[in-house]
Amino acid sequence: MREHLAEIAFELLQQLVTIPSFSREEDKTAGLIASFLQHHNMEAHRKGNNVWSKNKYFDTAKPTLLLNSHHDTVRPNPGYTRNPFSPDIEEGKLFGLGSNDAGGPLVAMLMTFFYFYEQQNLKYNIVIAATAEEEISGTGGIELVWNELPKIDFAIVGEPTLTDIAVAEKGLLVLDCVSHGIAGHAAREEGVNAIYNALPDIEWFRTFKFPKVSASLGEIKMSVTIIQAGQAHNQVPSECKFTVDVRVTDAYTLEEVLETVKNQVKCTVTPRSMRLRPSGIAQDHPLIQAATKLGKKQYGSPTTSDQALIPVPSIKMGPGDSARSHSEDEFIYLDEIDNGIDEYIRLIESL
Repeated sequence: MREHLAEIAFELLQQLVTIPSFSREEDKTAGLIASFLQHHNMEAHRKGNNVWSKNKYFDTAKPTLLLNSHHDTVRPNPGYTRNPFSPDIEEGKLFGLGSNDAGGPLVAMLMTFFYFYEQQNLKYNIVIAATAEEEISGTGGIELVWNELPKIDFAIVGEPTLTDIAVAEKGLLVLDCVSHGIAGHAAREEGVNAIYNALPDIEWFRTFKFPKVSASLGEIKMSVTIIQAGQAHNQVPSECKFTVDVRVTDAYTLEEVLETVKNQVKCTVTPRSMRLRPSGIAQDHPLIQAATKLGKKQYGSPTTSDQALIPVPSIKMGPGDSARSHSEDEFIYLDEIDNGIDEYIRLIESL
């Protein structure tokens, strides 16, 4: 069966590419994935636009490994020169929206699950979950079905990493900040300018360094990304709003970072969410031991994925290149998918 898995993966990925599956609009790709599992005599469960299955000889006495990747996509980059829903194969590349992020990792995981599905006496149970809304960090994805799944002990999240292994991932904290002043006429000595009040806080965000540095993710990074203030050229603004993008490492919790910010700035600070947490995994975990034995490159990832929403030890790994994600004329090499299947199987067999 192993020699046919890549061919099945290519065909399934081509089918997925032809179906628009923007976040919250993944119902048809969810249907395709469920039908694929059922066609190959594997059970398929669905809730919302999420589909999952567990290996045939599931044993509740054994630990369980989750294979998770997403089937939603962003909307096509304006720079596209090809039909984003035409899964053309040219010079060893399969083109199309979502082919690299995360269609390639998803079909490689499905083939890996297919490979192990009927094997008896596995050391670990295996669950596959093809989930929705990853691209928007929505609540209708992995969080929606987490309690429907069997108890999960650890996970591999399928994202394009060149099959290197992300052992940690930065969390995301988006802060909406407001500096206050007093409105007045700009021609007279009236009012208190909220923009000027905001400047020291903005400078603090630009220059402050959190003292603890993560071994795998480095420093926390804070960036002021949006500023809004004023209504007229001749009016001193009473309010200045700005947004801060904070990439949090596994050296701190989101709560610790938020407390530090609130203690250091004068503006009011409101977090949009406390869901997208940093992740890490112990060096003595079986996944890391297996990866080390196989000589896999390990690194810390600055980007967020469903790994932030999975509350068990996890790594991020898959075929394809993150640099191609969300790009115009997105593609993945067929050889990358074939190699991705091999690497997933080798890693699981080395556990």
